[in-house]
Amino acid sequence: MMTVAIWAAASLVVLATIFHLAGMAVAVMRCRLPCAPLVAPADGPAVSLVIPVCGLDNYGEATLRSAFLLNYPRFELIFCAARADEPVAPLVRRLIAEYPGIDARLLIGDDHQSANPKLNNVVKGWRAAANDWIAIADSNILMRRDYIQRLFAAWHSDTGLVCSPPIGCLPDGFWAELECAFLNGYQARWQYLADGLGFGFAQGKTLFWRRSDLERAGGIHALGTEVAEDAASTKIVRAAGLRVRLVNPPAYQPLGARSAREVWKRQLRWARLRRATFPLYFAPELLAGAMAPIAAFIFVASQTDVATLPATVLFATLWYGAEYALTFTVGWPVSRYFFVCALSRDFLLPVLWLDAWRSNQFEWRGTTMHVFDDAGAS
Repeated sequence: MMTVAIWAAASLVVLATIFHLAGMAVAVMRCRLPCAPLVAPADGPAVSLVIPVCGLDNYGEATLRSAFLLNYPRFELIFCAARADEPVAPLVRRLIAEYPGIDARLLIGDDHQSANPKLNNVVKGWRAAANDWIAIADSNILMRRDYIQRLFAAWHSDTGLVCSPPIGCLPDGFWAELECAFLNGYQARWQYLADGLGFGFAQGKTLFWRRSDLERAGGIHALGTEVAEDAASTKIVRAAGLRVRLVNPPAYQPLGARSAREVWKRQLRWARLRRATFPLYFAPELLAGAMAPIAAFIFVASQTDVATLPATVLFATLWYGAEYALTFTVGWPVSRYFFVCALSRDFLLPVLWLDAWRSNQFEWRGTTMHVFDDAGAS
């Protein structure tokens, strides 16, 4: 019986290490900053960018301004706010006035089509979009000047949607560094590995659609069949026999200062959404991170002639050293907190997984939501 347990633990160590290193390799290839921007085609298809705005984010002016600085011949910007008194509305209006040569407008109103307030905010922008190619993009990402070109570069004949996970940058303080550890070395890496294996998942920071594809699935309202629009998007695309692909490199989200509560609430929200919408994929996340393979390694070492403590320290150093190499190589934020944040994240992952099963409730920008709400309720 002990031999079986040792072999099982050893297998976990080997398989976890293989997937860990494979994810690092894929992320290095996909997330490395480009040497030069992609050239904008003179005859490229016109694109509509629908950008929901709510509240005021850290670096809000920089992220919103980046949309006006895109180097693409034909695009429109449609900013969507649920209420006229949104704190960000004056900033949007000022930027629109500052760039009169850009086709941009701000739409106000809330179309209550689902339990998802972000989707309700976006509906009017989708309806107003003049083009067949539409990118629904969060207002808190920094768009590179060749943002649109890279969306098209990721589109192939079997593609139904192009997305981008957020990469945390410009962190201010330990908790923002911890959020970088979640977003970058953990979530983005696993998403790119999944994409490389052919089963990519959508993430709502960028949803780049061909309007006709979504219309065939029921239109923008079809994204309300799940409480999260990115989960609904993934299921719609897969049902059509198409693929969700990720853009190279991913979009950056400047974080600024974060509190422990903000970081935990965001990660818990995403965990509960993953648990509700993709439970079979979420269940193995209990083994994600370094804690399970390190525990298995300690067990194997303790049952053999290996010096347990030195071997475990070496194994953990190699594990986190690979993540450090990835982070440094692709130009993501690296600070004196790096290893502490990576360790803290991996200690928290099992707690996060357990807490995701504890309740169906989460909070998004001050709105309390439930993962099993009737998404189509009006």
